[in-house]
Amino acid sequence: MNQTTAACLYIRLRRRVRVSPNETVKLDKIAQLIVEPAYEAALKDLTVVRLQTKDGNRVLVDMLSIVAKIKNLYPHLQIEHFGEPHTLLEVQTAARKPNLLFLAAVWILLFIGSGLTIMNFHADVSMVEVHRRVYELLTGNRSEHPFLLQLTYSIGLGIGMSVFFNHFFKKKFNEEPSPLEVEMFTYQENIDRYTIAEEYLTLADEKKPTS
Repeated sequence: MNQTTAACLYIRLRRRVRVSPNETVKLDKIAQLIVEPAYEAALKDLTVVRLQTKDGNRVLVDMLSIVAKIKNLYPHLQIEHFGEPHTLLEVQTAARKPNLLFLAAVWILLFIGSGLTIMNFHADVSMVEVHRRVYELLTGNRSEHPFLLQLTYSIGLGIGMSVFFNHFFKKKFNEEPSPLEVEMFTYQENIDRYTIAEEYLTLADEKKPTS
């Protein structure tokens, strides 16, 4: 294959990639490539890392290691990198069958906890007295138990929670992410940043000369 100094590889690493245990990860799986056709097939099939059980369930692949492998294959190839300087490999493990007893216990705990939270809030703000006053303003009659107003308020509270979280069981009302999904995304981003920082510290410790 003829190699020229004009040949250039444009590469963008994916931020996070799911892989199988003990998989041989190719460059095409973790990066987007733009290069001349003469180089494309070999680069896409370039082995980046061979996963092992001891690597754990998260493996960091740094751009410098990829550049070294590419230069070893094509020394004269120019490399233009865009985006993240690393990609995080998530090793997928076999999905465990959910424990129905544990799931039911968590569901009951959350149901009781959220119910008590709402009840305590209503007690703090004297919601019963507010309902009585609103009922009196609307009808002109005072009632100690304005059940009609309390019933509609309870239904509205449930509907409001469904709209707020943009979910009714598995159905979404629109394509916008719910607050819970945004929080989960932020949580995952923090985990990724922590993992990447720890991996870099580990690599730095490994490169320190031993006395």
